[in-house]
Order: sequence, then C-alpha cells, then structure tokens
Amino acid sequence: MKVLVLGSGVVGVTSAWYLAQQGHEVTVIDRQPDAAEETSFANAGQLSFGMSSPWAAPGIPLKAIKWMFQSHAPLKVRPSLNPAQWQFMFSMLANCNEKSYSVNKSRMVRVSEYSRQCVNSLQDELQLPFEGRKKGLLQVFRTQKQIDDAAKDIKVLQEFNVPHSMLSVADCIANEPALARVKDKLVGGLHFPADQTGDCNLFTKSLVKKCQQLGVVFKFNTEIKALVNDGDQIKGVQTSNGLETADQVLVCMGSYSPFLLRPLGIRLPVYPVKGYSLTLDVKSDVDAPQSTIMDETYKVAITRFDNRIRAAGTAELADFNTDLPKARRDTISESVRSLFPEGGNLEEAQFWSGFRPMTPDGTPVIGATRYKNLWLNTGHGTLGWTMGPGSGKLIADLISGHKPEIDDSGLAISRYG
Repeated sequence: MKVLVLGSGVVGVTSAWYLAQQGHEVTVIDRQPDAAEETSFANAGQLSFGMSSPWAAPGIPLKAIKWMFQSHAPLKVRPSLNPAQWQFMFSMLANCNEKSYSVNKSRMVRVSEYSRQCVNSLQDELQLPFEGRKKGLLQVFRTQKQIDDAAKDIKVLQEFNVPHSMLSVADCIANEPALARVKDKLVGGLHFPADQTGDCNLFTKSLVKKCQQLGVVFKFNTEIKALVNDGDQIKGVQTSNGLETADQVLVCMGSYSPFLLRPLGIRLPVYPVKGYSLTLDVKSDVDAPQSTIMDETYKVAITRFDNRIRAAGTAELADFNTDLPKARRDTISESVRSLFPEGGNLEEAQFWSGFRPMTPDGTPVIGATRYKNLWLNTGHGTLGWTMGPGSGKLIADLISGHKPEIDDSGLAISRYG
C-alpha cells in the first residue's frame, strides 16, 4: 500500500520506519526544511518510560491555584478567548480524580513500556548516533509529601512490572554524585533504572537516513493544507505543491492535527501546552548530572548529553504564543542552579520553546478514525520522544492489518465518544 505520513517529528518518522519495514510505499510530508524541527527539536531528552504520568491527577486543581501566586510555578495559564483553551482546562479538570488517573496512567505506561522495547530493538539493529545513555532516571523529592504522593504512581508501576526503587538521600547521591553538594535540600528519590536519555532531534534525523535507505520519500518545505474526502474515504491531501494521493493517510502533526481534522467533523481534543528548555555546555563533569534528574518541585527535567545539559519544564497554556518570557527561563535556571550549581554554564544557555500536543487525559491518540483510510498518531504531550517508537510500531501494525503486540484498547479517538 501507499501511505502518506503527515509530519516529520519523532512520531511521524518512527511511524514511517515501521511502515516501510512492513513493505509499504511511504511518503512523509512536512512544512519544515528538515525533520524534527518543531516539538522534537529541543525537548527534555528523557526516555522516561517508567515516569509516564498524566498531568491530570488528584490534587492538581488545588495545586494550580497555589501556583498562580508562585514565581517559579510549573504550570502557568495565560487566559484567552479561545474556546479550545477553556474546553481543554475543563476536560483536564474532569480527569483529576483517582479513577481517571489510574486508567489514564495505565494506558500511558502500557505504550511507554512497549516503546522501551522498540527503542532498544532499534538501537540494537541500527546503532543510531543520538548521544544516548542507559543510566536510568532519578526523580528527586524535596518534601515528605512528595514521597507520600508517589505512592499512587508506585501502585501502577508494580501492576505493569516497571523496574523502580525508592531511594534514600545517600542512594540518590550514589546514582548522581553531584547531588552531594545539595544533599540538605533532598529527602529521597524514586529511581527508574530502565529509563534512558538521548537527543531526540539527533535520533530522528539519524532515523530519516535509515528510512530513505528503505525507500521512504521525504517531501520537506511542503505545507499541508487540507484532507480531501469522498464520503468516508480520504482520497488525497492538498498541499502547497499540489494534491498527494495514497491508499492510507496517517496524521502525526502534533498540536496542529486538530486544524486538519476539524473540517472533516473530527473533534480531536489536542491542545498546545507550551514547554521551554535550556541547552547549556557542561562546565564540570563531576558537578553535572550523569543521566536525567526529574526535579519534582519545579517539574523540570535535567538531562545529560555528551557535552551538554538539557533542562526542560513549565507547562504553559497560552494557545500558540511563541514568545520567550524571561520568567520561564528563570524557573528552569533556578531548578538547575539549585541542584547542579557548578554543572553547566547557565549564562550562555540556548533558550527554546515548543508546543506539546496534550490531550486532557494525557494519553496519546493512536488508531483509526471513522474514515476508512485515515489514521491518527498524535497527542503525546510531553512524552513524544518516550512513546514515539512504540506508538509508531503500534500504528504501523494497525494500518497493515496485523495484530498489535500490545493491547490498543482505549487509545483511539473513539474513547472520546
């Protein structure tokens, strides 16, 4: 079959790889001049399979109110007149209960754990250069309440046999020696030994080359304008370079997916939650992180590449605003400075922002639509890098008519009714 993949971020490219492996004629279309130039460009760098959790959790509404009055809050809202923003917030609040959290987290962990297997297989097979490390992820706690709140996550981790362990401060330092400088700020941690790190941008660009060797065609600098349907069938994709036709069409356009689908009557509840990152050079190896540290207080992930540190965080509801406020930079800088004060050169760090395609329940949308040949693989939120390979393999199997290797129930857009 001929398959059109719309979008060349990590989700689109991994989908293209697995589709090509299964013998399909694949074309990837993107408006950018190269792959991974938007949300996949400078994300946190963490392959956090074990830490996959929805933002919508019990207690978040109360925390959100408190965060409104904090200068370094992990969540910020810039109210707008856009109905999509308010609908997203209300839908997210509706998921902030124990029952929904458990269901949503179990779905996310299911995809993430599968993705871990896919990442490992890809690396064994292709040896892609992306500055990857397999040293685990450490979630550090600064208060006893944070440790107590982790209990509900641990229950799901145990259910899915996700490797993890609670650590004392001394154990945290054993995993990340640079934390010895700030041990008085910590009360413990949760360690995920199977989690990994790596530069998503480098990974995606490296995989593009492998895709091309399998015959995948990439059409960059091509704007995707509309899906053209004939009844319940998509007969083509209108682009800035004309009409593209295929047997199957897969939408992997992140936060921009709803705009493409809405004219077809498909309401995809994906909203652009803006995130920020800093990329800084390592100043002192012994004072820098060795893998990923998740600062639970600021919700900032601090990840080590070869000679760089990537720190990313803040969830901002501001529609498609592209500015770079100093206040957001200061929040991420404060987290890095408080844990690794001598690790990297913050003053010369590169500041970036991107739009995370978030669903109100946190779970990505992977699967069929009511149109016979239209498929979705989008809405991964902060976990596109983590879930990308797994969701790419899953959607390729579904499009090919193969039985998926994991349960795909509750992942398609049909879960929204």
